[in-house]
Amino acid sequence: MFIDTHLHLVSRQLITYPWLTDVPALNRDWTYDEYESTAKRIGIAGVLHMEVDCAPEFIETENALIADLMARPGSLMRGAISSARPEAEDFTSFLDRLDPKVVKGIRRVLHVVPDELSQDTGFRANVGLIGKKGLPFDICVSQRQLELAIDLADACPNTVFVLDHCGVPDIAGDGYKDWEKSITRLAERPHVNAKISGISAYAAPDWTLETLRPYVEHIIESFGWDRVVWGSDSPVCTLNSSLDQWMAATQALIAGASETERAAFASGNAKRIWNI
Repeated sequence: MFIDTHLHLVSRQLITYPWLTDVPALNRDWTYDEYESTAKRIGIAGVLHMEVDCAPEFIETENALIADLMARPGSLMRGAISSARPEAEDFTSFLDRLDPKVVKGIRRVLHVVPDELSQDTGFRANVGLIGKKGLPFDICVSQRQLELAIDLADACPNTVFVLDHCGVPDIAGDGYKDWEKSITRLAERPHVNAKISGISAYAAPDWTLETLRPYVEHIIESFGWDRVVWGSDSPVCTLNSSLDQWMAATQALIAGASETERAAFASGNAKRIWNI
C-alpha cells in the first residue's frame, strides 16, 4: 500500500490560483472525493496534500481545508505540505502559526521566481529555520535549475530536502545526459531525498514504460531505496496519463525490487520524512 506524497486539490470558489488560467486542461476544481474514489482502488492508503501555489493570502485557507479533510472519518488525508514565502520579512511568525498536527512540510515553488531568490541569504536562513522546526522542504525546480538545488542544499545542511518530480527532467526533449549528471551530484547530499512523482507529464504523449525507465532507475540508483518516495502529482499527471496509469507504470518499474525495498519506497520513507 502506498502513501501518495503529492496530491493537489483545487477549490476555485475559496482560493485563487494565479497560474491556472495558463493551463486550461487543469483549470477546474479537483476534489478530494474524486481523487479518493480512484486512490482506494489502486492501493493508496494515505496521502499528503501538496500546496497548489495559490495566491499568498490564501495559504492558511488552503491548510485549513486540509485540516477539515483530515478530520473526516476514514479519511486518507495525513497532512499538508504547505506553501510558504521564505523570502518574506514575517516568515518566522508564519512558521509559528502553523499547526504541527496538520502541516508536515513546506514548499516554495522555485521555477516561477527569479533564480536569485534561492541564493538570497535571508531566504536561505529561513529555509534553515524550516529545518529547525523539524519540517522538510520540498524542492520544486526545473531541470536547468538543479545546480541551484545543490547550492541550496549545501547552504542548509540541517534541513531535510525532498526533490520533487525527479527534478522535472526534460524527457520529451531528450535532456537525459545533463539531468543525469546533476542528479548524481545532488544525491551525494545525504539530507536530500527524491520524489518519483508524475513524471509522465514531462514526456511526450506517446510515452511508454521504457521512456520513463532510465529516469526512475537513475533516481533509485543515485539516492538508494531509503531516500526515495512516491507521489501521484495528481492532477498534473493527467496531462499525459491518468492516476491509475501512473500507478500501474510505477508498479511495473519497481517489479524487480525486494519486499523491503518496495515497502520503504511505497510508505516507509514517507512516514519517516514527514513524521506521519
